[in-house]
Amino acid sequence: MGNTSSMLTQYDIEEVQQHCNNAFSQQEIVSLYERFCQLDRNGGGFVSGEEFLSVPEFAVNPLSQRLLRMLDGLNFKEFVAFLSAFSPRATVQQKIEFIFKVYDSDGNGKVTVNDMLDVLHDLTGQFISEQQREQVLTKVLEEAGYNKESLLVMSDFVKILGSSGLKMEVEVPVD
Repeated sequence: MGNTSSMLTQYDIEEVQQHCNNAFSQQEIVSLYERFCQLDRNGGGFVSGEEFLSVPEFAVNPLSQRLLRMLDGLNFKEFVAFLSAFSPRATVQQKIEFIFKVYDSDGNGKVTVNDMLDVLHDLTGQFISEQQREQVLTKVLEEAGYNKESLLVMSDFVKILGSSGLKMEVEVPVD
């Protein structure tokens, strides 16, 4: 699996499927492998941030720079695990863990108000002012029982998002 010029064996497919908690069918994993091989232009078995940026939909995503920190240098198994949060078969817990990682840019297990403001800035750009972003965030935090000094951990994200009916899905084309 390290060398993208080789084909996946049934064992590889089952191993990847288990690694991503069965978020993808075996046929979807084969399709993802084909896409991974297209992205891995140098055939080294890893996809760089630059290679991810070659995907137009990714390059224009307002969170692409944050996502690149999570993606740069992934092998195929890690690539599928990353994408599994977007599977319709992923649990709400898996989706929330992914969202938490996007917000927790330094990986310390805590999300500060500044982390949240940074994500809001990435998402809204110049469409709303810094003051408006702060007002929106303050209101959302207060409604959830937090304040601007709160450091949110994973369990806080589960509490806030767990009953939200969160939808994060992409379709994996199967040939």
